[in-house]
Amino acid sequence: MDTAKQLEIIRRGAIEIINESSLADKLKKKKQLVVKAGFDPTAPDIHLGHTVLLRKLRHFQDLGHKVVFLIGDATALVGDPSGQNQARKVLTREEIDKNAKTYEKQVSKILKTGDKELFERMHNSSWFAKFGFEHLVQLAQRYTVARLLERDDFQKRLKEGKPISFLELFYPLMQGYDSVMLDADVEIGGTDQKFNMLVGRDLQEAYGKEPQVVITMPLLVGTDGVQKMSKSYGNYIGISETAKEIFGKVMSVSDDLMFSYYELLTDEDMQKVKAMHPMDAKKNLAYLIVKDYHGAEAAAAEKKSFEDVFQKRKDPADAPVIKLSGGPYSLNQVFDRRKKEEFTAMGIDSRTKLLSLVGQGAIKVDGEKVNDASSPCFEAGKRHLLKIGRHFLNIDLS
Repeated sequence: MDTAKQLEIIRRGAIEIINESSLADKLKKKKQLVVKAGFDPTAPDIHLGHTVLLRKLRHFQDLGHKVVFLIGDATALVGDPSGQNQARKVLTREEIDKNAKTYEKQVSKILKTGDKELFERMHNSSWFAKFGFEHLVQLAQRYTVARLLERDDFQKRLKEGKPISFLELFYPLMQGYDSVMLDADVEIGGTDQKFNMLVGRDLQEAYGKEPQVVITMPLLVGTDGVQKMSKSYGNYIGISETAKEIFGKVMSVSDDLMFSYYELLTDEDMQKVKAMHPMDAKKNLAYLIVKDYHGAEAAAAEKKSFEDVFQKRKDPADAPVIKLSGGPYSLNQVFDRRKKEEFTAMGIDSRTKLLSLVGQGAIKVDGEKVNDASSPCFEAGKRHLLKIGRHFLNIDLS
């Protein structure tokens, strides 16, 4: 494929390419580039936010380039300070190793992990474990503390009087040294990784190597539409979640956010997407994402289930039944017990979203508007009809 076409594919969704002329030169000179992305195994599950980078790596594979999926089991011991207003919790070696194993299994859903010409999995402990004091001195000589303290995260913490550990100062050097060891032509990361990746360029030059091209990708916004997708914010969609959970969570995102998901999580033509009815577009998006991780059959089944339950049903008596023992229960309590099932299928995957609908007057129990989600409204021994927007659920406590 010619250079212009490759650049067009690589640009999709990218925030910045530093610099594109260097990338064009590399594409012209080399048949196969070494493309690096590092993932510190700080949590066991990969979510859609991680897949933004993985999908860009897949683009490079499809263009015939070799991807190095670097598991940062050494850097995870230090903790990346990017975007942090305080020091990260230091993980144990056991936690890191356990998380790394789950990463290796999950990335095969996106990357061509079976093709040795296009994929290599590495751990940066393979060189840092042998890193003696002389190596440390040589690396430290190649960068200044003043340059490290230029980063916004550190400047903010210094002004607020919050501590910065020496380990955190060393993290960008470690990530940069990874690029030196791999002879990386390209490194891909989120916008929060820009500083670290630029350090990699500087260190490659300091070690007499050609500097890598840096490609920054946007941080995917979570289902709340506000924060970046993160397990700690509870706004994530894990790629190992069930087909029903994934479909329901995708259906819960706003129309504006939906277009961002299309651009970063699919290869769909954006002009065609924007010409679709918003509901059809969102169902198609949910179908495509479920298909990626559970297959076409599961995706089609969830799409049909959603349409049958929430679009075609007219009789509330046909609504799904949530059968609970005991009681009385508040709306919050019912949600907490079944949020992974019926509520998620309606696109309500958090207490925040539920309370927002209560505030809008969109929730009724037996025809009465719910004004307080914490007050009991489902009596023991009775069956109640819960209406949320145009959706219905039968809550059976009999």
